[in-house]
Amino acid sequence: MATNNMADPRRQNKILRYKPPSTESNPTLEDPTPDYMNLLGMIFSMCGLMLKLKWCAWIAVYCSFISFANSRSSEDTKQMMSSFMLSISAVVMSYLQNPQPMSPPW
Repeated sequence: MATNNMADPRRQNKILRYKPPSTESNPTLEDPTPDYMNLLGMIFSMCGLMLKLKWCAWIAVYCSFISFANSRSSEDTKQMMSSFMLSISAVVMSYLQNPQPMSPPW
């Protein structure tokens, strides 16, 4: 083991721990995709619930998944989970009212 330390070419004084850049100093690092997808998911789920459009409800589920996948762990999860549950309830309610398969829009 001692012979490995002698042959190790790394310089101990040059090793620095990685610190991610803060978003306060550089606001361009903030990714707005989760917020937009969360908003789109809520809009589509409300359209799916109110207008009984199954495709809107499925798009809401898709947007909620994208929002959840792109979010940071430090963000508030309550809003994301409520959007996800709203989209799931839109799918369930649209299929409870009309259990036939979704017809193609064309």
